[in-house]
Amino acid sequence: MFKNREHAAQLLAQRLIKYRGKNPLVLAIPRGAVPMAKTISDALDGELDIVLVHKLRAPNQPELAIGSIDENGHVYIGAHAALVGADESYLKKETEEQLKILKQRRKQYRPVHIPFNPTNRIIIVVDDGLATGSSMIAALRSLEKEKPEKLVAAMAVASFEGLQNIKTYADEVECLLVPEEFYSVGQFFEDFEQVTDEEVIRILNENPA
Repeated sequence: MFKNREHAAQLLAQRLIKYRGKNPLVLAIPRGAVPMAKTISDALDGELDIVLVHKLRAPNQPELAIGSIDENGHVYIGAHAALVGADESYLKKETEEQLKILKQRRKQYRPVHIPFNPTNRIIIVVDDGLATGSSMIAALRSLEKEKPEKLVAAMAVASFEGLQNIKTYADEVECLLVPEEFYSVGQFFEDFEQVTDEEVIRILNENPA
């Protein structure tokens, strides 16, 4: 168990300490990972920003991810999507809806900030945990197109399936815990209080470009 996200971030920072002094770009998947990425970025003397992705929801099962989308409209669809009734018409509607949300979040979180250029940089993508891994896959795929020097995925906890799913998309994966029984990310934190939009905005405003 982790005490909270701060505890997990400190442990991850120890795993990633080799990147200190190399000006890594630490990118958080909002919202939960933003405080964690802040702690890691500070520990590594890096720069902090966000990478906006969102899961695509299964029909009638909004908690089940069938894929993901990034803010540039790049879509990842899991192999199980059709098995839960996500046909072409549904996927079109769902991707349009989630892309609209991502564009709104960009305006809300970073209204006057041009995203850092990841080309030829060490990129560390942070999430608090992975279930299917679809959001992390979307983030890694979108960043891979930008030709980073190295692409690192870092998270506190992951299901075995989720961890296997992302491995081909990252140059390095740092995960603190891969439990045999995984039901949700929050079960491995004593305190897993929801991170608000206001907290995300505050942290990002404290770390301007």
